Amino acid sequence: MRRFLTALLIMASAGAAIAAEPIEGNWKTKSGETAAIAKCGGAYCVTLKSGKFSGKRIGTMSGAGADYKGEITDPENDKTYSGYATVSGASMKLKGCVMGVLCKSQTWTKL
Repeated sequence: MRRFLTALLIMASAGAAIAAEPIEGNWKTKSGETAAIAKCGGAYCVTLKSGKFSGKRIGTMSGAGADYKGEITDPENDKTYSGYATVSGASMKLKGCVMGVLCKSQTWTKL
């Protein structure tokens, strides 16, 4: 019985280590490009994978579960927005502001 419980604990730990955060993966942006979000250091980096700015890192986020905060840069005008993202299933709502007054929000869809 003890071996069985030990084996269950090991399997549960391995499963938890393999499970990715909901923010990780490829996302279709509002403008139609694909953005990849992957772990980088203690945060999550946002890198465009398609479109005019393919290969450009446009942001970093930190957090867990459904809620993340960080910065994201609009590659068209190079403005950086501080804000947050909320993941719900295959949808992520991002809201960011420049100097706390010029705010934008958009929704991305997981691919």
